[in-house]
Amino acid sequence: MNIVMVLRSLAWLFGFVALLWAVTIVDLVPGLDLAQFGVVPRDRVGLRGIPLHVFIHSGYGHLLSNSIPLLILGGLASIRGERFLIAGSAFIVLFSGASVWLVGGSAIHIGASGLVFGLFGYLAAHGFIDRGCLSIVISVVVISVYGLTIFLGLLPLREFVSWEAHLFGLIGGIAFAWLSGRRGDKSQDSSSTHAV
Repeated sequence: MNIVMVLRSLAWLFGFVALLWAVTIVDLVPGLDLAQFGVVPRDRVGLRGIPLHVFIHSGYGHLLSNSIPLLILGGLASIRGERFLIAGSAFIVLFSGASVWLVGGSAIHIGASGLVFGLFGYLAAHGFIDRGCLSIVISVVVISVYGLTIFLGLLPLREFVSWEAHLFGLIGGIAFAWLSGRRGDKSQDSSSTHAV
């Protein structure tokens, strides 16, 4: 594990969360309603929400409920490095946003909870795909600590909660774990076949 790489990843993560808080503060300006930039399913204008919805929250409570697990799960994902964390986060956000746009319920979907569920999905699946000791330990810890909360967040139990973003974020995280694991296998295979 490269400590400099991990520290750069953590700096990116804290900067991202700070940006979420800055956007929420800006949204307090009277007459400014950033929720319009959320994902609006099957609406052409709502397409802009696919990359933007993650930055917008309905208030400090909503943002705080996403910030803490985002820092914890993102911190664990940071072990893989800055480029990996950024690529994984972008994949999860775009996959979740596009899926919600295609099949989500009629509402404006906002918030970083899809990314939180995606990071959980990535960390939970990565241990089973990578099979390294550290990856397995992280998977077991993450599932033990967040498993029940994640499961409940996938159910349409509460109004004004985008369970669709949670579900597709989770799927996106698992998909990214699988895709990045396959790329890792291929690079190892190609390096071993070319060894002299």
